Amino acid sequence: MKKSCCLWLFLIMTPCLGADEKRPFTIEDLLKVRRVSEPQLSPDGKWIAFSVSELAWDRNTRNSDIWLIPSDGGEVRQLTNSDARDDSPRWSPDGKHLAFISTRGGSSQVWILDLEGGEPRKLTSVSTGADGLVWSPDGNRIAFVSDVYPDCDSDDCNRKRNEEIEKNKVQARILDRLLFRHWNSWKDGKRTHILVVSRQGGGATDVTPGDWDAPPFSLGGPPDYGFSPNGKELVFASNRDGDEATSTNSDLFVVPFDGGSTRKLTTNPGADSTPVYSPNGRYIAYRSQRTAGFESDRWELRLHDLQTRQISNLAPGLDLSAWAINWTPDSRRIYFEVEEKGNSQIYRYDTTPQGVDKVLGGGFSYSDLSISSDGRKLVFTRQTLSAPVEIFRSDADGGNVKQVTSVNGDFMQQFAMSEPETVSWKSTDGTAIEGFLVRPPFFDPARKYPFILLIHGGPQGAWTNSFSYRWNPQAMASRDYVLLLPNPRGSTGFGQEFTNQISGDWGGKVYADLMTGVDYAAGLSYVDAARMGAAGGSYGGYMVNWIAGHTDRFKALVSHAGVFNLVSKYGVTEELWFPEWEFKGTPWTHREMYERWSPSNFVKEFKTPLLVIHGELDYRVPVGEGFQLFTALQRMKIPSKMLYFPDEGHWVVKPQNSRLWYTTFLDWFDQWLKK
Repeated sequence: MKKSCCLWLFLIMTPCLGADEKRPFTIEDLLKVRRVSEPQLSPDGKWIAFSVSELAWDRNTRNSDIWLIPSDGGEVRQLTNSDARDDSPRWSPDGKHLAFISTRGGSSQVWILDLEGGEPRKLTSVSTGADGLVWSPDGNRIAFVSDVYPDCDSDDCNRKRNEEIEKNKVQARILDRLLFRHWNSWKDGKRTHILVVSRQGGGATDVTPGDWDAPPFSLGGPPDYGFSPNGKELVFASNRDGDEATSTNSDLFVVPFDGGSTRKLTTNPGADSTPVYSPNGRYIAYRSQRTAGFESDRWELRLHDLQTRQISNLAPGLDLSAWAINWTPDSRRIYFEVEEKGNSQIYRYDTTPQGVDKVLGGGFSYSDLSISSDGRKLVFTRQTLSAPVEIFRSDADGGNVKQVTSVNGDFMQQFAMSEPETVSWKSTDGTAIEGFLVRPPFFDPARKYPFILLIHGGPQGAWTNSFSYRWNPQAMASRDYVLLLPNPRGSTGFGQEFTNQISGDWGGKVYADLMTGVDYAAGLSYVDAARMGAAGGSYGGYMVNWIAGHTDRFKALVSHAGVFNLVSKYGVTEELWFPEWEFKGTPWTHREMYERWSPSNFVKEFKTPLLVIHGELDYRVPVGEGFQLFTALQRMKIPSKMLYFPDEGHWVVKPQNSRLWYTTFLDWFDQWLKK
């Protein structure tokens, strides 16, 4: 296939355009971007399997399929084509099969595809569904996770229990402990367990039975479990403190398949997570947090020596958190992701000579790393604020980087994308703060543009150099706005002390960091300081609510899933370790701190028009916070509007809902900032 700027790989046909023919990147365009994820390098290093998702407007969801491409680039081949979710491809150790997760048939199950031909076959039929598959090294078994009733000893028991609940005319719930719901779903007495099934099919065995989650819930990323190289045991993480609502203490455990008892590997009071065996079977590398109850403590890269029982911190001098872990085949090196000043970078730990170095860096965000079986090739995804995810490859030292896929290449050629600029300023105490500045397409420095401050959530999070689908600055800037995406105190990727400084000080130093950032932006010749707005989600929504009671310099505000009343929010959220760490206790032991930083106590100072957005299924910041805020605004006779989603949680993910979110968001700012 001939390669050109008009490469038609994924059927998005667009003529080649000159710079003067390009157009702004709109909301409708954002929704058409195909999402590339989870590239998996074949055992022989010749192929990459990956998933691509796109809109399914009629079902108000996204459809995904599995694709295959030579690891050096070339013609792609679509392996699945269904109306269901087909994703999470995983190679069998012999490279002859791909297992994947599919919802064809109505529920999430493990399927297997023979690469020599034929249709995929369904491997599991678990009534509680399957996800997160992992092959055993000998290729004879597959592990996966499922939410099961801990007192059931068979799938028939789980199936009957589900059917009884569904048929019952009474849908009431009786609660007897905390963490009865999480993020956007009810636990309903179920626990996440690891099940193992033969590659030939048949019944699945629960290898982590008991009234606990094993592994604990995680928001994507690498699995919290894996087989040993000899296939005789499985390591996993689990929180067995007895009160998951107030504890972050997950530990590592090993369960043998010969009938022996489960043994505990770690006793650290903080979280231990994402264990990965070394290929030689001697070590388990994993991530660990020292501090109990603090979910945003630094994730250290640790090594458990299974022979000596010694545990070591591999990168004590690296003041950044380690993420996904990958061993080289010779067990001498570990590659891992690190969030660093707004970019996700790839680092490498080397045992000989011992040390850590950066392999893939610069102004990109890298993820989804795979290492070839000879250790000489890396495959990964790369993205920026102006370019969606594509797959790349490089040599083991990060050199000779080459792009493998161009899933959205032709489509993105249509648009005049604004290249973000990293900017910095000094806060009121002299601390250096960084952020991304995004200008409109076809930017004219002689013009005066309206301005929007975007505030990230977390609060221990960050704006990163990645292509967001929920808060996309390119789509926002296309409406002729200058945007600032600051990373104030509390942000991750700037050292642990920088992250720590927000705890117990939610409206203090962070507010100063943000306002000095606004001062910086207002001083730019092309920003109209009389037409400024601010918006944020989660903690960013909290800060918008705080801003509403502390300054009237903005003409309009948008608060998405924002905390309004810290006292009431404590009683209805789920992960209680979070507010108890941030505000040094409960509302009845440290009431003064909850009251001090609660935006609800400053309603009398509200003056700015404000749009409230909230979802009914948001159990992290429950919808009552949004309703309270909207009620206060209406009673204060402040111009306000509320966008309420009965079918969304903390994030708005359904395509048609997302389009309404963006349209309402930008129309609100147009109304107040373009007068």
